[in-house]
Amino acid sequence: MLLLVFFLLQILSISSKSRPQYPCEHPLHNTYPFCNTTLPIPTRVQSLLSALTLHEKWWSESLHGIATNGPGVSFSPPIPSATLFPQVLLSAATFNSTLWHSIASAIAVEARAMYNSGQAGLTFWAPSVNLFRDPRWGRGQETTGEDPFVAAAYAVEYVKGLQGETLAGDGDGELMLSACCKHFTGYDLDKWGGFTRYTFDAVISEQDFKDTYEPPFKSCIEDGKASCLMCSYNRVNGIPACARLDLLQQVRTKWGFNGYITSDCDAVATIFEYQRYVQSPEEAVAVAFNSGMDINCGSYAVRHAKLAIQRGVLKEEDINRALMNLFTVQMRLGIFDGDPAKGKFGKLGPQNVCAPEHTKLALEAARQGIVLLKNEKSFLPLNRNSIASLAVIGPLANDSLKLGGGYSGVPCNPRSFIEGFESFVKKVSYTTGCIDVPCRSSDGFKEAVHIAKEVGVVIVVAGLDLSQETEDLDRVSLLLPGKQKELISAVALASQRPLVLVLTGGGPIDVSFAEADPRIASIIWVGYPGEAGAQALAEVVFGDYNPGGRLPMTWYPESFTSVSMNDMSMRADPYCNYPGRTYRFYTGETVYRFGHGLSYTNYTHKFLSVPHKLIFSSGSFISTSLAKKYMMYQTREELDYIPIDEVSSCDSLTFEAKISVTNTGDMDGSHVVMLYSRAPRLFKGVPEKQLIGFTRVQTTSRRSTETSIKVEPCKHLSVAWEFLGTEIAGSPRRFAATTNLMRCSLNPEEEDEAEITEDLKRGQIEECKQSLMGRVASVQHLRSLEKKGRGSTVHRNFR
Repeated sequence: MLLLVFFLLQILSISSKSRPQYPCEHPLHNTYPFCNTTLPIPTRVQSLLSALTLHEKWWSESLHGIATNGPGVSFSPPIPSATLFPQVLLSAATFNSTLWHSIASAIAVEARAMYNSGQAGLTFWAPSVNLFRDPRWGRGQETTGEDPFVAAAYAVEYVKGLQGETLAGDGDGELMLSACCKHFTGYDLDKWGGFTRYTFDAVISEQDFKDTYEPPFKSCIEDGKASCLMCSYNRVNGIPACARLDLLQQVRTKWGFNGYITSDCDAVATIFEYQRYVQSPEEAVAVAFNSGMDINCGSYAVRHAKLAIQRGVLKEEDINRALMNLFTVQMRLGIFDGDPAKGKFGKLGPQNVCAPEHTKLALEAARQGIVLLKNEKSFLPLNRNSIASLAVIGPLANDSLKLGGGYSGVPCNPRSFIEGFESFVKKVSYTTGCIDVPCRSSDGFKEAVHIAKEVGVVIVVAGLDLSQETEDLDRVSLLLPGKQKELISAVALASQRPLVLVLTGGGPIDVSFAEADPRIASIIWVGYPGEAGAQALAEVVFGDYNPGGRLPMTWYPESFTSVSMNDMSMRADPYCNYPGRTYRFYTGETVYRFGHGLSYTNYTHKFLSVPHKLIFSSGSFISTSLAKKYMMYQTREELDYIPIDEVSSCDSLTFEAKISVTNTGDMDGSHVVMLYSRAPRLFKGVPEKQLIGFTRVQTTSRRSTETSIKVEPCKHLSVAWEFLGTEIAGSPRRFAATTNLMRCSLNPEEEDEAEITEDLKRGQIEECKQSLMGRVASVQHLRSLEKKGRGSTVHRNFR
């Protein structure tokens, strides 16, 4: 049986041979029943398990961990590189779910091609669906931002694209690749103020857990059908995440998870070595596997499992269960189907990596993600015919290898920002200004000022790189690093015309000084734009592409750093001077709001069709008695509600909000439409507002375009009520959809108390209010409902 394990290692790790080996190789090793593709997968998995000794079972499991973390991918001939798409946060800024799916599908094609060449495995630990809760988090760049709705939508599209949506079916079909939802859960702090991810205890209220931390993972599993889930290093309310029996079990019993659960690398070791949650290494291994973990990434289980079994704290049936989950995914991937060249994806090879359609897709993703933050007096776009010379200043302006961010591979054809601009302007001058991003010296300022005086237009590239934000490195300030601000101000003072400021990196930056400075005409955020980012930026600056990206996170002022990063509370607490987090709950000042993003044209919106009421019948509830109990409020001038776990026909309540978007400017543009809801303030702890839908539409100058957004009241118009209880799983879902008093607004990133974006006309404002605003509820009645302990409600009427 050692031969089997050896071949498993070969197919899942890097082979230096021209022809990689694989399990069930003909003719020596294809006679085992588990190699028989005509048998059902459960039968094949049981055959494989029965053929392994206890020692071999552990060795196989650890090899899988090694294969997916470490030498899992080799960039060497015949495939020396792969398409480098924008970092996730910039992709999220496109607010284009179709694009997200396309990116994941392209990655899947290239990964399968590399697998066929013996240069990659088939399990990829992505997507990261944690929220960018705090702007200082070093790994926020890997996320989709701060909104759980966006994170959930991205997770679903990415998983479906990566795994092969048409193959995976209901979660038990074939897989092109295995996607992994990570890091479950409460992980959004690496190293800050004496706290580290290995010891941090994420104390999360049940209300926050249910409406913020849980939904992205739930959607990733329920709707995306991910075949892997990763538990995180940190503790959750005192218990290590990989030892949370309640959380890991609900994934299978309530969310229908059909895959394997892996620890983050060495997360099992931290249970004892750092957190001292148990008394020995053996107990750490046992508690993780007994809680539902299937794979330990690392060597801790290999070193301590045998003694754990001898001591009786771990049983062989737990190992069998874990390997059953693992091998089932491997069977779905076709790892035991014989020569991959003869399989469904056998024709994929080097010609499919860095393919023209993929590099074109990377360019389109960068274009759509770039966010125009400021554009005074329509300074941009520049006219290439009137620009004789251009200066690009900054430490990242001529570095093509730092545009990918964390967890980047080897790009196909990387270009620097300098190279991008050289395609538009014949004379491009360059100097670093700062020797590097930390910018601890002003030695290069003199040359930067001199160049700025000599050219027609100056572009300063400033911001962050991985020296400031990455895994195991959180920020302590939201200001530009070192002397970057001084460099920008000096260049702006010397420049003949107002300059353009380009900001790199994932984390929000307090650039209030630049926003207020008239000598800085335009500000552009490019994040980590990937290999095509330079071309995309140049196209935006010179008007070949009309920017339409939106910020997927709030940009806070530096004063926000007084808030403790280890405070996981989302909701504001004025009594403790706590401002809350993210646009949904934050009550303080901002530099730029979530959803902010400008264009070279203008847009107006209006609703064409939305329902005035949601109609409930006796069949809408789980039982007739419950229906009678809650239907009696329907005819009264009071706020009504229905707990979601008592509604049996949520699908029947779904409707389409039809919207007209008019491009009132002179330039075509790709425009993001964002639909928000706002629950009545009478509910305690409800969000300030909540994104419930978005779409991206291509518009034509001076014309209207119609689009629609699907609204599912039980999911999108729901609120979680505050209630007692320390357990964050296992209790009934205390949600309900609210339809009364649920106000609708389109793209309200610029509004304050107004419910509608300022570019809507008065008539459109009234139309929106009448469409989705119900009757004002009785405060007395609402308080009586709270006293009854109802955790969440559905407002029933629209008007």
